[in-house]
Amino acid sequence: MTLEILTPDKKVYEGEANSVTLPGTLGQFEILNNHAPIISTLEDGKLIIRNSGKEEVFLIQGGVVECLNNVVTVLAEGITQK
Repeated sequence: MTLEILTPDKKVYEGEANSVTLPGTLGQFEILNNHAPIISTLEDGKLIIRNSGKEEVFLIQGGVVECLNNVVTVLAEGITQK
């Protein structure tokens, strides 16, 4: 699936991912390839991207995520790479 992470300032990440773990408002959840369409609000916490055995971790400060047709778009209020 394709993942895009955006902040009000810039595009932080764009690329392929096998899975994305997100800090949802009601708890942590994971989006995998061919996930059902979803829109969710996000809390402050870890966003973990897994692809080909590698893992990247970002710390986000709230936002929203949309998953539709294997395209995941994260709109974060703020972000730092860990």
